[in-house]
Amino acid sequence: MRADVLVAGGGGFIGGHLVGRLLAEGRNVRSVDVKPVSDWHQVHADADNQVQDLSLLDAAMSATEGVSEVYMLAADMGGMGFIENNKAACMLSVLTSTHMLTSAQAQGVERYFYSSSACVYPAGLQDTAQVTALKEADAYPAMPEDGYGWEKLFSERMCRHFLEDFGLETRVGRYHNVYGPHGTWEGGREKAPAAVCRKIALAAITGHHELEIWGDGEQTRSFTYIDDCLQGTDLVMRGTSPDPVNIGSAELVTVNQLVDIVEQIAGITCTRSYRLDAPLGVRGRNSDNTLIEERYGWAPSTTLLDGLETTYAWVHDQLKRSLG
Repeated sequence: MRADVLVAGGGGFIGGHLVGRLLAEGRNVRSVDVKPVSDWHQVHADADNQVQDLSLLDAAMSATEGVSEVYMLAADMGGMGFIENNKAACMLSVLTSTHMLTSAQAQGVERYFYSSSACVYPAGLQDTAQVTALKEADAYPAMPEDGYGWEKLFSERMCRHFLEDFGLETRVGRYHNVYGPHGTWEGGREKAPAAVCRKIALAAITGHHELEIWGDGEQTRSFTYIDDCLQGTDLVMRGTSPDPVNIGSAELVTVNQLVDIVEQIAGITCTRSYRLDAPLGVRGRNSDNTLIEERYGWAPSTTLLDGLETTYAWVHDQLKRSLG
């Protein structure tokens, strides 16, 4: 099937939504992922769906053949429970990042988007719950989150140098905690919004209103709804600047407040217990959106309540179906 745009990691959460958006725009999309199609978050019949291991150069060359644009979302990742316990696996994604850039340059790709992460920011700037929002320039001096963050920051630099040395038009968006329907909601790779939605949905379905929270619940985060993530991605991809840009909500909440919102949506109140030995990541993280507002006149605007209402309804349906 002819394609003019490639979504690498199209079987993932963000990738699946992105493929759908591009198809709706009339694009001819090739969606590639290492997982069997049966494990993809979304499968779009109108796309050229391929199972390939893009960490292999031959596969990356095949995937990029004939396309003018690449969205590079492929990575071995998950929520904090996964990346804290799988640092080597996360760093091995550098093979995919390297071979995708190499093949894009060799195949004459015109524009290349790389999905980076807020994990590139130094932990020392995120050690209190009352964190100062992170500006793009804060990534240096470099001391990113071990494993996953180092791989992302290294791949950002590769994008920069492929532009400088070879003229490949690279763009970089730093995603901040993206959530929404059709995401991972169980199994150990899920992020906080999906995990909280699953736990509260289970409490609502079973009537056992008890909830375990990782940490003391006072750690802070901002969470970005998938629709905002896609809009920000499009703006950065079409923009003129190759410099990394935050794509993240600036609505800072504690984990306890996140739970409050989902309880409000579900119409229940749970008794909370706190697991203080669980993987936590940084103490606080928020996105400074000054640059994206100045450059594009835009910033994520979906409130956490609105995004969680849709996400909770979807997770609740998945859980109820799985329980029979």
